[in-house]
Amino acid sequence: MTAPSRLQLIDNLRSVFQSFGVVVDGLSEGQWRAQSLCPAWTMQDVVVHITAIELALLGWRPGDDNPFVRMATIQPELQMLSPLELTRRYHEVTTARIGEMTSMTDEEFAQPSLTPVGPGTYGRFMAIRCFDVWVHERDVRVPLYLDGDDSGSAAELALDEVHASLGYIVGKKIGLAHGQGIAIELTGPVSRRLLAKVDGRAARVDELPSPDITLTMDSLTFMLLACGRIDPEVPLADGRVAVSGDIALGTHAARNLSFTM
Repeated sequence: MTAPSRLQLIDNLRSVFQSFGVVVDGLSEGQWRAQSLCPAWTMQDVVVHITAIELALLGWRPGDDNPFVRMATIQPELQMLSPLELTRRYHEVTTARIGEMTSMTDEEFAQPSLTPVGPGTYGRFMAIRCFDVWVHERDVRVPLYLDGDDSGSAAELALDEVHASLGYIVGKKIGLAHGQGIAIELTGPVSRRLLAKVDGRAARVDELPSPDITLTMDSLTFMLLACGRIDPEVPLADGRVAVSGDIALGTHAARNLSFTM
């Protein structure tokens, strides 16, 4: 997987901001108070969370103080807003963030930076932001049965975040033994074959002729499982997840894909 360029990151962030904004614009009063896929978070809490992070990042540059220190004051202030006021604030902040990033250079995106997963670059941080907003849109859309597009460049970038952690998932969460391998076949809207094998340590591989287990599912189900958003027993029972090879081991694997929340 090649790291996306600055322009690709900005385009993807613009896409997820706009897509999430369309969902937020259409929420009814009752839907704002509904339970999201995040435990203990309503739909309004999800919007507050995304808006607060982008507001904390507005004007921030690598090397400045930790921007998340501001969350302690930003988040309570946003929680006090009405849905209409919060929606307006969301659009203002995300529009300003895109404008700010558009004015930055490739060199600024390559600067060393803190990220939610440790030291990286500003560009790496923005790739994680794309992943985060993409997933949070599903936190709102899925329980409300709202239509949306789960394909495209931003979906690919979000999947890249999980794909990059496949070795950890296979080795630490699933716990495959030495010599065992897994294939995860994603049928769409994003189609991809994810492969990993344990050879001393678990790692992603490009080729795996004879996987011990194969899990087949759509890409949205995979992302929801990997992000700990849904009970794996449900897609196993309704057929959204198909297991082949070692059925017992494959079922165990399907139940232990979650690596982030």
